[in-house]
Amino acid sequence: MSSFKKYVAEFIGTFVLVFIACGTAVITNCGEYIGGYILTAVAFGLVIVAMAYSIGNISGCHINPAVSLAMLISGKMNVKDFIGYVIAQFLGATAGAGGLALRFKIESGLGANNISRGLTTSILVEIILTFIFVITILGVTSKKEYQSVSGAVIGLSLTLVHIFGIAITGTSVNPARSFGPAIFVGGEALSCLWVFIVAPFVGATLAALVYKFLSSENKK
Repeated sequence: MSSFKKYVAEFIGTFVLVFIACGTAVITNCGEYIGGYILTAVAFGLVIVAMAYSIGNISGCHINPAVSLAMLISGKMNVKDFIGYVIAQFLGATAGAGGLALRFKIESGLGANNISRGLTTSILVEIILTFIFVITILGVTSKKEYQSVSGAVIGLSLTLVHIFGIAITGTSVNPARSFGPAIFVGGEALSCLWVFIVAPFVGATLAALVYKFLSSENKK
């Protein structure tokens, strides 16, 4: 599979993630009532399931720079592809948010993340949730016998971390997903964007290092 096709797949996957899942947050007024909260969490998970079983065989369906970083650290991708994936993911997320901006008012927030519970809490939560999400991905993709269920497991894990994190940060665990809406919304969403870029990268790095340690122990 050519690198360009992988990058196109990552662009498409990240576009769908932002357009559909962040769009669900806007349509359901996520945070205003429990139904919208749950539907948004489920939407993020279902997008991952759909994309995993459609573009997964092309690019691996990272659609998340933090996941790609973990794969790089784990030796499952090279630096060239890492850079290509991240660029495609950020472009896809920006296009997805742009699509939402054409349909909804900027005042809706477009599913942008926030630090309403405080800076320190937001950073810690994003690191922990990204760690959980990424270590799940590393584990379920580590053996071929898990391949048939990996998309569902990863999707459910993303739903899980969203159920916990939406009320705290809106749940990012994905720098590209946060970047797209913030670029269009501006203001506070843009000023705190660094949190949702740095924290997921830290969480993913920790997950990759911990999983490498744990899996190497299992091989002894």
